[in-house]
Amino acid sequence: MELTGVNDYLKEPEIVEAGYDNAKMDNEDFLKVLLADLQWQDPLNANDITDFIDNTIKLRQMEVLNDFQQTVDMLEDISQTNSLLYASGLIGKKIYYEGFNTYVENGTSTVKFTLESDAELVTITVMDSSGNIVEQESFSNLEAGKEYPFEINNPDLADGYYTVYIEAKNGEEAVKATVISEGLVDSVLKTDDGIKVIVNNNEIDLNSIVQIGG
Repeated sequence: MELTGVNDYLKEPEIVEAGYDNAKMDNEDFLKVLLADLQWQDPLNANDITDFIDNTIKLRQMEVLNDFQQTVDMLEDISQTNSLLYASGLIGKKIYYEGFNTYVENGTSTVKFTLESDAELVTITVMDSSGNIVEQESFSNLEAGKEYPFEINNPDLADGYYTVYIEAKNGEEAVKATVISEGLVDSVLKTDDGIKVIVNNNEIDLNSIVQIGG
């Protein structure tokens, strides 16, 4: 095998366009430029090649970072595609999600709620699309952090979505409540914020789904 000697690199360098990206050079070309720089400079006024080496290394590091970012972007695209395929499998299925619109079918629906802090009085009001109260019930002395179910069971209710309002108080202080409602997934949507499922014309984040089926 013929070995490459130093003299093979000490040929007059080829002319390249201004602004040539050093990071695109392979190792052999880099060594040629480096040795040529040493050969052709004035020994009585030698240039410091440290900047050349440092700049080349920085450019190559940037190239690596760009390749890494491209890989990250590709993985994000794959992740979104997988999420879209997963979400499409939910179309037509019942889910439980964080939201105030619950789907009533055959007069029944199950709503769940949690409280951010203890509450002395909690009133749940269920209204139809016209704003009429169809269900209302009050509870006393409920604890924070626990999940409380509320069953809607009224055979006179037509199938469809109803709005659930929760008013919780501890004395005169209002207490925040999180409502988990039933819903049917109509479609899925890819947005700038990620993949959403559409429930009753509302965009629901996948992270807001707490249960599928049941």
